[in-house]
Amino acid sequence: MKLIDVINKATSEGKAIGHFNISNLEAFNAIVKTAKKLNVPVIIGVSEGERDFVGVSNAVALVASARKTGGADGRSAEIFLNADHTYSYERSVEAIDAGFDSVIIDCASKSKEESIEVTKRVVEYAKDKGVLVEGELGYIGQSSKVLDALPEGVSIDPDSLTQPSEAHDFTEKTAVDLLAPAVGNVHGLIRGGNPALNIERIKEIKEATGVPLVLHGASGITDEELHLAVLAGISVVHYNTELRVAYRGAIIKSLAENKDEVAPYKYLKAGEDAIAEVVEKKLRIMNGL
Repeated sequence: MKLIDVINKATSEGKAIGHFNISNLEAFNAIVKTAKKLNVPVIIGVSEGERDFVGVSNAVALVASARKTGGADGRSAEIFLNADHTYSYERSVEAIDAGFDSVIIDCASKSKEESIEVTKRVVEYAKDKGVLVEGELGYIGQSSKVLDALPEGVSIDPDSLTQPSEAHDFTEKTAVDLLAPAVGNVHGLIRGGNPALNIERIKEIKEATGVPLVLHGASGITDEELHLAVLAGISVVHYNTELRVAYRGAIIKSLAENKDEVAPYKYLKAGEDAIAEVVEKKLRIMNGL
């Protein structure tokens, strides 16, 4: 099945597709193994910085290899690859030509006019290639870090969130396949707790646009909020910071407990297992398992 078909199927069943970012092989293995274990589709995400580190063609090859083996019951593995947070037309084209299944053109920090113009160009280029394009509307920050407060320039005031009328206008003018709105979500983990999602706004935007909605910055939201967001109309949910925090903590502990170990595949295994634990928990909630 194509990615859009998988997304639509999940949405019709009241489920969502988990999107998890990687920047190394441990994260990739953890995500793929868990998705196969649960027999659910998953999206591997690589941002511009992560693509520069992993390698664009390497990311494509990893996913292609993962698709060759099925899940626990022998079904073909539904593993997809997304070019997360891409900030220019040129980098979008690079990912599209490399064989990614989807690309996010993130112009949320630009003016409305420029955002629509650049997004339209990416959509037009991707259309003939069969690649999905996601647009972003509403600024929620750009870093995947542990923060003391809201990212600079981010507001969770209802008037500052993505408005249903703006979302309708944006999707109509750009013809994006998916939309990532600002609904109280922020990038990164905030010490003391992330703000609550505006579940009603998700419903309003879904009704106004009719396109699959994507929740970025899901790290830090509660299990109950994740469940309610999916029921309200979120079709894809992004995680990155929680994976990084779990990975780093597990590696630190592993090295502390095995001071003389020098084989990376041995002490890094703890990081892979920690990521897998987080991924499994999120996928179970998104898929009602």
